Amino acid sequence: QVQLVQSGGGLVQPGGSLRLSCAVSGFTLDYYVIGWFRQAPGKEREGVSCISISDGSTYYADSVKGRFTISRDNAKSTVYLQMNSLKPEDTAVYYCATDPKYLGQCTVVALLWRYDYWGQGTQVTVSS
Repeated sequence: QVQLVQSGGGLVQPGGSLRLSCAVSGFTLDYYVIGWFRQAPGKEREGVSCISISDGSTYYADSVKGRFTISRDNAKSTVYLQMNSLKPEDTAVYYCATDPKYLGQCTVVALLWRYDYWGQGTQVTVSS
């Protein structure tokens, strides 16, 4: 059974930093992609970033490029999203997701895929 367990998040002032974690279990594949998504109240879900577990290739949405960094620790089966220079508009519930059926690269296409497996979500609030 595939499971994604998230941790991190919370309340931070504008300009601050937070790190989200996504621990993946139940996978035996050598290749898969992990995506991070967010959804703010009243808005559609937005793809933020993704990473390929096999080669570490990454992709970022324009809205977070240069401020967020995605990384993975294969030994721990965990993906991280380091968020720096946070803005109030980054406030949202953040989710990680994956799907063994997605065999593509970590590109904008990966952020449009309908993933089968999702983390439980974690609130990030950026406010003074």
